[in-house]
Amino acid sequence: MSDTKLTHLDETGAANMVDVSDKAPTVRIAIATAKVIMKPETLALILGGNAKKGDVLATARIAGIMAAKRTHELIPLCHPLALSKVSIDIDADHALPGLVITATAKLTGQTGVEMEALTAASVASLTVYDMAKAVDKGMTIGDIRLLEKMGGKSGHWQADKSDTQEPN
Repeated sequence: MSDTKLTHLDETGAANMVDVSDKAPTVRIAIATAKVIMKPETLALILGGNAKKGDVLATARIAGIMAAKRTHELIPLCHPLALSKVSIDIDADHALPGLVITATAKLTGQTGVEMEALTAASVASLTVYDMAKAVDKGMTIGDIRLLEKMGGKSGHWQADKSDTQEPN
């Protein structure tokens, strides 16, 4: 690790919100992903637009965007951010079988948007589960992780493609 100090703890070990007032505003982008694994029949139902609760993919996209905008209300010590863009891409992966959700968050500001992208991917996944649980309670949500971040003091970072941490 390049920086071994936890930024949300002060010198006494107490939790605190990081002061970003001295940082220069830069364009910051973060991309996160999550997977929802389900029965092939459930995937077909969702892709066919035949879920009883409605359009699963559209609802999951909206939920992810809304969640990114409210991350500071969900995760302690996150700054409220004026996001300039949040997008949710949902792709079918028949090999899982399931859906791969990719969330992108962007702003010009003094702090990163990794938590917003991760929250968006997580809540979009939970929304898929909620809308399809009547037909497949055994769905699993996993591999929620940051894929890439750009901007800020630490610059560009990208996950190693072999760094997937699948559950055992």
